[in-house]
Amino acid sequence: MDSSVFWLRVAACLYAVGLLHSILVLVRHGQSVFPLARATFRIAVVLHGVAIVERLLFSNELTGGYQTLSVCAFLIAVVFLIVEWKYRFSGLAVVLFPLVFGMTLVSAMERTPGPGANEPMGQIWLGVHILLVLAGYAALLLTAVAAFAYLIQERRLKQKRASSLLERLPPLATLDNLISKSLGLGFAFLTLGLVFGIMWAEIYSPGTSWIGDARIAISLLTWALLLVTMILRSSAGWRGRKAAVMALAVLGFSALTWAAHAGLRATLFQ
Repeated sequence: MDSSVFWLRVAACLYAVGLLHSILVLVRHGQSVFPLARATFRIAVVLHGVAIVERLLFSNELTGGYQTLSVCAFLIAVVFLIVEWKYRFSGLAVVLFPLVFGMTLVSAMERTPGPGANEPMGQIWLGVHILLVLAGYAALLLTAVAAFAYLIQERRLKQKRASSLLERLPPLATLDNLISKSLGLGFAFLTLGLVFGIMWAEIYSPGTSWIGDARIAISLLTWALLLVTMILRSSAGWRGRKAAVMALAVLGFSALTWAAHAGLRATLFQ
């Protein structure tokens, strides 16, 4: 078995402790193993990174559906560790621990191919494009989780309901600040990813035939929606509930874009 797959599967096993934490929080209402889950999660992130680096050295590509899923899970995990360290937003783990575990588990099921015969420069351009886009997706996922938490917290405060689980959520101002920063980061990454993708398509697919691709159209539409959201936040002063709803809409379009590029195009456009 390829060593990159081995490390990825070990990481998935360690991520499973986070899944246990989420189950305990949701089922036992407050009981958790967060300190242990956080420690194993950190180790898993390191091993996950090792698996990605070894995969790059082995096959020189990360363009397949399983590989992009693995990289996206890794970026989400890294973003969570940064946010948890800076904002002490441990409640985010209830959502992201199972998500990262599931994505890593699925990506670890792939049988790794041997070194490809694709052009090295083409793989580099495409690899940079994919990494930037996945980083953008990770930031947007964080935005959506913060937006969802904002809507729940706002509703709880308006109804003046007490909940031991929901009381762990950060204040509305903190969540709104997190939405703003992660949304801006996602926009920056997706913009750069779009630029690299267009440059790659123009170099390796001369002409304008690629413009009519439905996947390109969805990507541009997602980016345009994200741009509108950024403009509304900066110019129209959209904050709070409106911004949270827009962030969830952007994540929905981003998920559709990822699905179209991950091999589900036939299902989406039949």
